This record gives sequence, structure tokens and C-alpha cells, in this order.
Amino acid sequence: MTMQTRIVTLRQGLEEAVKLIKSGEVVVFPTETVYGLGANAFDAKAVRKIFEAKGRPMDNPLIAHIADISWIDRLAVDISDEARAVINEFMPGPITVILKRSKKVPDEVTAGLDTVGIRFPNHSVAREFIKACGVPLAAPSANTSTKISPTSAQHVFEDMNGRVPLILQGGACEVGIESTIVDMTADVPTILRPGAITVNMLAKVLGKVKNFDGKILVAKAPGMKYKHYAPSCDMVVATNEKRAREEYFRQKQKGLNPVIIAKKYYLKDTGDEQFNVIDLGESDEDAMRNIYNAMHEAQEKYGYIICQDFGVDGLGASIMNRVNKASGGKRI
Repeated sequence: MTMQTRIVTLRQGLEEAVKLIKSGEVVVFPTETVYGLGANAFDAKAVRKIFEAKGRPMDNPLIAHIADISWIDRLAVDISDEARAVINEFMPGPITVILKRSKKVPDEVTAGLDTVGIRFPNHSVAREFIKACGVPLAAPSANTSTKISPTSAQHVFEDMNGRVPLILQGGACEVGIESTIVDMTADVPTILRPGAITVNMLAKVLGKVKNFDGKILVAKAPGMKYKHYAPSCDMVVATNEKRAREEYFRQKQKGLNPVIIAKKYYLKDTGDEQFNVIDLGESDEDAMRNIYNAMHEAQEKYGYIICQDFGVDGLGASIMNRVNKASGGKRI
């Protein structure tokens, strides 16, 4: 039997949401990155409900969300000075640190690994909710497995209606893609998933940091091993503006209804009216905030997605990490 899913504000629903968490249920809550599907991180049975609701493989680890820096010591042991430096500089914020797990953390959260990912979100609703629960919340993005991550309560409802009891409303997510994940247990701190905290920002604090570029056998972080963030229609990345235009007309001739997802001035020379375009804004920050929302809109209204290439540096690289997975690596 499917349950009824409701969207409520924190004021309307805090008491009920906390009660659900304490009774071993799941609740969706907003963060500055994407909406998360949370359960008590110390309750193995509750954590399994996250995997059931998402249809997510059990060997894909989760991130434990906290409401205060001091909570880290409930989840992790042997925390290095380097790790503390990252925590002090970037938390609360869109970063997840991977640390050696404490024995209190169940295998279900860590996929059986001896490490745990910890994040302290900077969204007022998330922080108040987690604090009221009194326990860290294990939470991946609140979407069914492989689908586009949600950056609004409505995205969650459209995808997970009937799978979760409650969605806490928190507006549109300000960052718009998942947190940067940095493995602080590696010999050299290693970025396993790029995000709004870039490699250069981390290098300023750590001196030495590297991007993960090896073959993935065991996923140490969410989203490393599986297809992710995928819209329901085909999506490709255009190497440049000329290719984007050519592909647009090629798909149009096939009878499809294509759309180009790009920053404001991407199609500057064309008299835009002949193209379907979803405008991501002017800056990389804008594009990062809007990319998932644009993908949601594109799969609803159009039949084929052509996405701008955002390059290999800074925030562009973080956006491309998601876009490349969403498109299955297809480039034109």
C-alpha cells in the first residue's frame, strides 16, 4: 500500500517530522545543495528504508548530516588536524568530509566501509530539523535512484509521491548541486565528488589536494559507481555552440522537440527565437544553481536535451561532473 506524501513548512510540520524520525521513518528535508531523504543515522533499520524508498543499491554509501560541529565526534574517530582545518573553514556549507567511522555508525550508512561521510548543512530548515531530531540524519538526495536530483519540494513530490510520508518545504536550493566530497583518510586529501567548494579552495587550506581519477571498484562516496542524475529523455553535451545548433536542427528533422540548456549568452549570434532554450543565467554559480531545475523542465516539456559544455575548471568542472553522468558521457 502506498502512503500519502505531504509537503509542509517547518512551522507546520516540525513536531510530526521529528516524531517520524524518532519512530524509525524517513523524512525529506531541504539543504542548500539538494533536498535530502533522511533517517536516523544510528538506526540501521530506518536507514534501510532510505534504500527502499529510492530503489538504491545498498553498496552506495550515505552521508550523515549533523546540526553542530561537536556531533562529528559521535560519528568519527582519529580526526586529523588537516580534517579539522577543512571542517573549521568550510562547515557549515556544501562540503562532505570522509573520516574514519566510529563503531556507533551502522554498516548500512557506510556500505560496510571503515569510513563515513559527514556534512553540516548551511540551510536553516535543515539545521533546525536535525537539531530537533537530536541525532545525525543519514541522507542521500531525495529522488528515486538514477533520476535527476531535486532542488525543490515539488521535484521531490513528483518523483517520490507515495514513497515518503513527509517533505519539509524549504524553497529552491541555493547551491543546486550536491556537496563536494573530500576523502580526508587518503594519503593526500582526495576530492571524490566535485561541488561548490572547488579543488583550489581546498588547496588553500590543505596545501595539497587531488581529484580522484582512478577506476572505481568500491564506492567510497555517493554517486561514484552508478549512473546518476539522468533525465527521462536523451541528453548530449555539445562541444561548442556550432555543434549545439547543428544537433538541434538534426533532431528537429527527426521529428523530435529538442532544447538547448545553456548560459545566457551561449547562442548570442543567432536571433534566439528559432531555438528552444532554457537559460541557466550568466555565471557559473547561476548555472550550478539552475542545472537540475533546467533538466527537470527539459524532460517535462521537450524530447531531447543538448547541454552546453562548462569546461574543466572551477565550478564548471563540478557542473560537468553531473552533466556528464546525466548524459551518459555522450558528446557531439
